[in-house]
Amino acid sequence: MSSLPSIPDKKYFSIKEVSELCEVKSHTLRFWEKEFDTLKPETKGKGSRRVYQKDDLLMVRQIRSLLYEEGLTIAGAKKRLNSKTSSNKFRQMTILSMILKRF
Repeated sequence: MSSLPSIPDKKYFSIKEVSELCEVKSHTLRFWEKEFDTLKPETKGKGSRRVYQKDDLLMVRQIRSLLYEEGLTIAGAKKRLNSKTSSNKFRQMTILSMILKRF
């Protein structure tokens, strides 16, 4: 995950921005939204466009890491994300990410 671009300090991100920041194709993001209960971006506007927040980007990066770097299956990644240990690690990653952005 360290080679991914830094996340800009803004409130909302388009699916295109998330795709670029997380190095995941848009259609993959849409698929992951269906598969992972933890990834549910808001919809806003007339066309119900997806808008992601920083927490969503961090979740996408975590899912990406589980699937691409650790080689887990979708089922394995879901299990890991639902485990208590993963929740603690995700919290730690989120806090660390926020701290690193300030420096």
